[in-house]
Amino acid sequence: MTTKGIIYVIDDDEAMRDSLNFLLDSSGFGVTLFDNAQSFLDALPGLAFGCVVSDVRMPGLDGIELLKRLKAQRSRFPILIMTGHGDVPLAVEAMKLGAMDFLEKPFEDERLITMIESAIREGEPAARNEAIVQDVAARVASLSPRERQVMEGLVAGLSNKLIAREYDISPRTIEVYRANVMTKMQANSLSELVRLAMRAGMLND
Repeated sequence: MTTKGIIYVIDDDEAMRDSLNFLLDSSGFGVTLFDNAQSFLDALPGLAFGCVVSDVRMPGLDGIELLKRLKAQRSRFPILIMTGHGDVPLAVEAMKLGAMDFLEKPFEDERLITMIESAIREGEPAARNEAIVQDVAARVASLSPRERQVMEGLVAGLSNKLIAREYDISPRTIEVYRANVMTKMQANSLSELVRLAMRAGMLND
């Protein structure tokens, strides 16, 4: 079943978790609950992109420390912080650490839904871009040292003959390497190969 997005709720208050689970599930989101920030961080490497909704005050790892850890890991997950009434200074600190927004308890259901939809909309392109970069890097890593040399020659604009001369091998062998490079990089044309090289940071200005 297609959902409107995945939400990771982190709150040590069981009643709050149950309430958010019911609200978000009935609003069409996929929901995963965590009763502490550490268990979320432990699970993070295997989690699909989604929006994090976390309380700011929790025993052990609190919302601020969670944000610091996610920032250090360069996580692309958008984060919304829930705060109690006099926690505006904490909420401001959370925003400085990368939280997309904060809302004070008790809050209106519709306001939370609107904020989550906005956070997912804003966060998805960055997360998608990150995934593409990682995919291209994996393709480059699959090249043999010689294939990588040939790719670097191709994206630098060298002909098969010039690349062959540089590495003292036959142009026919370069053609074989070139075909391997195009297959492994999943490129259908030289211009596509150049774009992939740019994605992988192989071309510097």
